[in-house]
Amino acid sequence: MKVTVVGAGAVGASCAEYIAIKNFASEVVLVDIKEGYAEGKAMDLMQTASLNGFDTKIVGSTNDYAVTAGSDVAVITSGIPRKPGMTREELIGINAGIVKEVTSNILKHSPEAIIIVVSNPMDTMTYLAHKTSGLPKHRIIGMGGALDSARFKYRLAEALECPASDVDGMVIGGHSDTGMVPLIEKAVRNSVPVSEYLSADRMQQVVEDTKVGGATLTKLLGTSAWYAPGAAVSALVHAIANDSKKMFPCSALLEGEFGLNDLCIGVPCVLGANGIERIVEIELSDAEKAKLQESAEGVRKTNGLLEGSI
Repeated sequence: MKVTVVGAGAVGASCAEYIAIKNFASEVVLVDIKEGYAEGKAMDLMQTASLNGFDTKIVGSTNDYAVTAGSDVAVITSGIPRKPGMTREELIGINAGIVKEVTSNILKHSPEAIIIVVSNPMDTMTYLAHKTSGLPKHRIIGMGGALDSARFKYRLAEALECPASDVDGMVIGGHSDTGMVPLIEKAVRNSVPVSEYLSADRMQQVVEDTKVGGATLTKLLGTSAWYAPGAAVSALVHAIANDSKKMFPCSALLEGEFGLNDLCIGVPCVLGANGIERIVEIELSDAEKAKLQESAEGVRKTNGLLEGSI
């Protein structure tokens, strides 16, 4: 399998590293617009191959998409963060232009590629990729829910004082502080509902801590996180490569599922060789349905800022 990662910053490099270490891809191509940057990251990562025991070839390219030809999966991490004085409209306008151009360049050289979108605002950029590429819905996946769910499980394990491998839980909805819907009622420790172990107040604290997971790290680090996003992407790519039919919450284009239409938002998806093999319409409580609807309205509002980009 050949995987392209566009954007060789911290998130993109982490994607490439985790994919390589899992040793399921024959080649990973890093692409960046900064001269020599992707090549340097690729060389640095390749010098870990003998130490980390992987055979995946990692190469870098300065904006030459010909090197990406024949990619099975392409990951888009490129874009800019919001800067002081910049409006949300300006941020979306700039990142929309980047995502459109990157998507076009990828498909020019790899017309059969499955695309994973990481760029923010992630649900809106996933929707943009759908609307401008014309690809079938199963071939474009937004990463957010996989990351948000990993952060949810971290907070659950913290509250339960147990290993993360003991817990399971899922976050659906938009990939934003206000849009996430951690399904705390369905979270379990070894099949036992967490409500058996935690008070209602502690469960609500887990939910709130999960929703601001990204903002918490940005405050601590002074920039966005990269290890967990990179690991989330590698997990999705691994599921596609192995046709594992593994379920992740991902931002997917909805056409009636969960009563929603014409938007991308985090829902449970089974991933395999074709990308999104199916969307799983799990039963939601009335409270969960209301929160998902509210989240969807927030995503629609952000999508409205794409005027002129679609």
